[in-house]
Amino acid sequence: MLTPQRHQIILNLLKEQETAKIQELVDATGASEATIRRDLSQLENENKLKRVHGGASVLHQKSEELSIPEKSTKYLDQKQLIARYAASLIREDDCIFLDAGTTTYQMIPYLKDRNITVVTNGLSLLEALMEYKVQTYLTGGFVKYKTKALVGQGAYHTLSQYRFDKCFLGVNGVHPSHGYTTPDPEEAFIKQSALSQSQEAYVLGDASKLNEVTFAKIADLSQAQFITNETQQERIIPFQEKTTVKVVTS
Repeated sequence: MLTPQRHQIILNLLKEQETAKIQELVDATGASEATIRRDLSQLENENKLKRVHGGASVLHQKSEELSIPEKSTKYLDQKQLIARYAASLIREDDCIFLDAGTTTYQMIPYLKDRNITVVTNGLSLLEALMEYKVQTYLTGGFVKYKTKALVGQGAYHTLSQYRFDKCFLGVNGVHPSHGYTTPDPEEAFIKQSALSQSQEAYVLGDASKLNEVTFAKIADLSQAQFITNETQQERIIPFQEKTTVKVVTS
C-alpha cells in the first residue's frame, strides 16, 4: 500500500472514532507497527493529527473551548502532579500571577500558610484561595461565562499596575512551531500581559496539550518554561530544542 493511501486510512479512522490505537491502525492498513509510528510522526508534523500514548487522536477545533466543569475532571491526576511541582518553585515573599486555568487551580492547596501574594483573573480560583488563606488580589474586567476568567480592558488595567516574580499560565495548545495558544484572543492578551510583567514565566500543560494549536497565540515557546507530564522522549525533544522543559513523573 502506498504511503498516501495509508495516511488516508489513518485519517478516516480517526474521523470516525476520534482516537485509535496503534494496533488498530496496523490492522486497518496491514502495515508494520514501525511503519505506522513513522506515519503518525509525519502526520503530526503536518498538523493532521495528534499523537497520544499508544496511538493517535484528532486535533481539536481551533476555536473550541471547554467550560471549567468540563475541563476540571479531565487528566486530573496529571494536573495535580504538574501543579505540585509548579507550587514548589514559589519562594517566600514571592508575588505571583495565577491565571484562570484548571491546572493552576490545583496549585492552590500547596500555597497554604505561605508568605506570598497572588494576583489572579480567575473567579474559579477565588474561593479556594480564600479557603487556604492566601493573600490575593483579583483583577477587574469582563467575566467569561465558560472559563470564569476576567478579561478585557479592566483586567489589563489592573495587571499593568503589578510586577511579578513568577507567573503560572494554563494553555490549550503547546506546539514547537506555533508556541503557546488558547482559543480566545481576549484571554491570550491577558496571559501575554502577565507573562511580560514576570521575571520568570511557567506554562503548565499535561500531555494532551502537546502539538495542539488553537486560535490565539500567547507566546513563543522560548518565552516561558514548560512543565508537563509527557514522558515519551520523541514527543518532548522538539520542545526541549526551543525552551526549558520539566517533565514531572511523581
